[in-house]
Amino acid sequence: MSETADPLVLDFVEWVAREPRAYAEVIATWKTSCPRLTIWEDATERGYVARKMVPGIGLIIAVTEGGEKLLRTNRR
Repeated sequence: MSETADPLVLDFVEWVAREPRAYAEVIATWKTSCPRLTIWEDATERGYVARKMVPGIGLIIAVTEGGEKLLRTNRR
């Protein structure tokens, strides 16, 4: 991942950490047509966020332990 993307990954993980987000909300908020901005994919591949099925709610995106560690390390 490029250096310029790191702050965006941190922003994304911090945004998800505020509260688990519905999959549809994440798609609508963080979609991009630029193939070089793969923020959500980068965060997922690095284990900072994960998809979870919650009965009665549906698919959500939540921060993992790795994501919490990333935020602590970067003082967010």
